[in-house]
Amino acid sequence: MMTYKFALDESFLEKYKNTNPPFGFNGLGELVYMRTYSRLNEDGSNEVWWQTVRRVVEGTYTIQKNHILKYQLGWDDDKAQVSAQEMYDRMFNMKFLPPGRGLWAMGSELTTKRNLFAALNNCSFVSTEKLSEDPVKPFEFLMDMSMLGVGVGFDVKGAGQVKINQPNKEETTTYVIPDSREGWVTSVGMLLDTYLHPNRVAVEFDYSKIRKAGEPIKGFGGVSSGAEPLKKLHNQIIEKFDGRPEDSHISTTDIVDIMNMIGCCVVAGNVRRSAEIVFGDPNDDEYLKLKDYRWNNETMKMEGSAAHRADYGWSSNNSVFAEVGMDYDKVAGQTAVNGEPGYIWLDNIRKFGRMCDAPDYKDARAMGTNPCAEQSLESYELCCLVETFPTRAESKEDFLRTLKFAYLYAKTVTLTNTHWAETNRVLLRNRRIGTSMSGIAQFIEGNGLETLRTWCDEGYNTIQNWDKIYSEWLCVPRSVKTTSIKPSGTVSLLPGVTPGMHYPESNHYIRRIRIAKDSPLLDKCREANFHIEPSVAESNTMVVSIPVEISNVRTVNEVSIWEQVSLAAFIQEFWADNQVSVTVTFKKDEATQIKPILNYYQYRLKSVSFLPKLEMGNTVYPQMPYEEISKDKYDELVKGIKPLNFSEMSGGVDSEAEKFCDGDHCVL
Repeated sequence: MMTYKFALDESFLEKYKNTNPPFGFNGLGELVYMRTYSRLNEDGSNEVWWQTVRRVVEGTYTIQKNHILKYQLGWDDDKAQVSAQEMYDRMFNMKFLPPGRGLWAMGSELTTKRNLFAALNNCSFVSTEKLSEDPVKPFEFLMDMSMLGVGVGFDVKGAGQVKINQPNKEETTTYVIPDSREGWVTSVGMLLDTYLHPNRVAVEFDYSKIRKAGEPIKGFGGVSSGAEPLKKLHNQIIEKFDGRPEDSHISTTDIVDIMNMIGCCVVAGNVRRSAEIVFGDPNDDEYLKLKDYRWNNETMKMEGSAAHRADYGWSSNNSVFAEVGMDYDKVAGQTAVNGEPGYIWLDNIRKFGRMCDAPDYKDARAMGTNPCAEQSLESYELCCLVETFPTRAESKEDFLRTLKFAYLYAKTVTLTNTHWAETNRVLLRNRRIGTSMSGIAQFIEGNGLETLRTWCDEGYNTIQNWDKIYSEWLCVPRSVKTTSIKPSGTVSLLPGVTPGMHYPESNHYIRRIRIAKDSPLLDKCREANFHIEPSVAESNTMVVSIPVEISNVRTVNEVSIWEQVSLAAFIQEFWADNQVSVTVTFKKDEATQIKPILNYYQYRLKSVSFLPKLEMGNTVYPQMPYEEISKDKYDELVKGIKPLNFSEMSGGVDSEAEKFCDGDHCVL
């Protein structure tokens, strides 16, 4: 628990209490904030923006204060107050924002009382390379982090290392599963242990302590699913390993299947979202065929050699460890069909910071990335991101000043510990952070590429200077890497800017937001005349449709596949010493360009993924988050829409933070 608390001066906060926050996109930003990040006050009402910013800033400086006083390094309340007030103002005006995880958790009881500091981090990675040393731990780690809302990447390097055993069913032990995250994780670990170690007795489970479906989940929001998702996961693991031949070893498919099944359990268990990425060998046919299934509208069923995996295979983005100089013909052809696999070049990740700088090999122990691929990570490492919005800066000097406080937020998170010793060892050594930018496409259209290059280059050097200053003040190592471009998602909706480096799907589109059927937010949406309809996928959910206009910026229809990749390489060169998360949208006639792009850009990128472009009017599934529309349709929809007004809302909303990297292409 935090021994000392930092508090902003009440007099300073007065002027913000009656100031309208600069939310964007026709009320979309404010609605997303209220649904996703506004926590309940002690009186049952919802936070408003000035209160959320206060909670986050006070939480940040509370962590700093406890660290400084713990080691008797000399805390100055007056200096801290001046610094915290400037951070507050820049956050309130959305010149930078913590990640969704930070907006939701920082300064809450999760960190002030329960010490669940892992919940402040966006993402993680775990390797199975040493699976033979502990065959269960990587699976437990993925489940534990997923249940905390941390996205997880993993690899299949442990394939073939561990023999599959059969438990002794003549003897059994019973585990009464506690009604907790730890209880669920332990039960899965115990079950896997009976198959991945020899001479174990069978385990039976007592689910009676798990709360019934529909009961609230305190602290993390939402309601309980009951024990059914966990029972299903247990049964899937038993069906996978029971009766396997004596000489059978864990395979590539086994590793991915178990991780995917865990992801599905987490989703069904009402964390509601899961984010996984898996990395395999581009020459491994078994790995490349894991998603060999497709829906046949005539037969109304999945077809393909891996059709049986369709129920859970969707829970990971499948990517490959690419090597500079490899033959991309086979994998590029597969990517051209549905966008998978994606690619990371691990040698480039380990060798370089920014690609314009000389090789430094500072990240030589990196093993993979997070689910959206913007952060290099060692095994069991977590990462914290933070987002800046250069289009909201008044000048280059204002942007550079903002970077100080964005950096400081993320660096502060590295002062905290998690409940995993392996993770703490990496975190305390690397202090890795990811200072990101959003609205890049808008910035280029308004200011030009050379201005972006200057801001990136000077901004990167500014962060390195602050890292030197603050690392010495905090008496901790300098961060191994400090910058990236995250895909963004709901966080960029708050100020109303384009996410990350991506161009918008359209200048006009419908953005759909899912809200619980009993939420008082729906009444406010009805009063604003937004279109509301029941979710076709979730019986307890309603879908609110909000028309959005993004003017004065080109769309993906106007930007070629080559220009998108060129921009990613440009930012990898001048800004990101971690990675640039980019999902390159390609039109049908551009699919053949994927192979030459990989050939040319393998020397300048660390990661890249692709996604086929949908034509206007086409949908992959009903109620997609984004639907492109014409300007005439937009003008028609905005007629009669009124401003949202959340004052005097009946009842509070227990927010459920967007999980993981909060990017639409890596969150399921």
